[in-house]
Amino acid sequence: MLRRVVTVLTAVLLSVGTTKAQKVINGAGATFPYPLISKWSSEYQKFNPNVRINYQAIGSGGGIRQLIAGTVNFGASDAPMTEEQLAAAKKAHGDVIHIPETLGAVVVVYNLPGVTQSLRFDGQTIADIYLGKITVWNDGRIAALNPGVKLPDSRIVVVHRADGSGTTYIFADYLSKVSPEWSAKVGKSTSLDWPAGIGGKGNDGVAGQVSRTPGAIGYVELIYALQNDISFGDIKNAAGNFVHPSIPGVTEALANAARTLPEDLRFSITNAPGKRSYPISSATWFLVYKEQTQYSQAKGVLEFMKWAVTEGQKYSASLDYAPLPANIQKLNLEKLKSVTFNRERILQ
Repeated sequence: MLRRVVTVLTAVLLSVGTTKAQKVINGAGATFPYPLISKWSSEYQKFNPNVRINYQAIGSGGGIRQLIAGTVNFGASDAPMTEEQLAAAKKAHGDVIHIPETLGAVVVVYNLPGVTQSLRFDGQTIADIYLGKITVWNDGRIAALNPGVKLPDSRIVVVHRADGSGTTYIFADYLSKVSPEWSAKVGKSTSLDWPAGIGGKGNDGVAGQVSRTPGAIGYVELIYALQNDISFGDIKNAAGNFVHPSIPGVTEALANAARTLPEDLRFSITNAPGKRSYPISSATWFLVYKEQTQYSQAKGVLEFMKWAVTEGQKYSASLDYAPLPANIQKLNLEKLKSVTFNRERILQ
């Protein structure tokens, strides 16, 4: 009897020990890929139940700050880190590498009751709306892009991100390429000095603000427009064609804009050439230190990232992200293998 009690107690203690031994990997950053990272987190735990991914969608700027502060195991950003940010990170904890995790589209969303057609926009018109130069929906420049559409004589309510945002960076990167005035006056960054509009926190915050506000216009990652059932427009691309946001359009943008990828994998694919390229397309990146200080934790991070950028890509399309092509997956694996502990490779 005593032996049986000891056996049962041992089994219970082993079970408790296994539960306590579950490795928690902490990440923070972009809201752009959050639906996909959330899916990855749940699926990866089925694949590896001893690891739990705890990802906080606080915006790209917040993710970069937490990475530099050393309070997370990895960051995520839709904007490549700047030279200044990389220098700050190097001073704090060492060199950072960029791992493209997925590709997606930023879409222009709007709330116009009574307008059922998908509106058309070009880059200059979007820039002038966000510069505060176009203030009503039936302005001649919007009407010229949308012949036959009865546009209301109502005020445009501009909505933008209130937090440090990679989605803002992508949007501003595009506008900087198509509008010299935008480039000179506003430029591109995760945080901007906005000439007009009201702010919303996160992609979900902008989507909610536009949904609640007749006459509003905003920009969000594609899945947030679809999930919130918000109208979004076709955008005129560099070839002069109006393109509806889609996975093939993002994939073509990458193929045409990034034929030669930089060694550090920090690249831009906005306003890409190509007949069907969607012009406000981008990658989004995992950020991780090249030299790690805790072997077990680092190995957990790298194994998760390796799974996400290979096996995990099969979940991308169902959430309206574009899967990474084989050449970027291969480059990612090489980057991940370059991460070290005590100057020795962690992944083989």
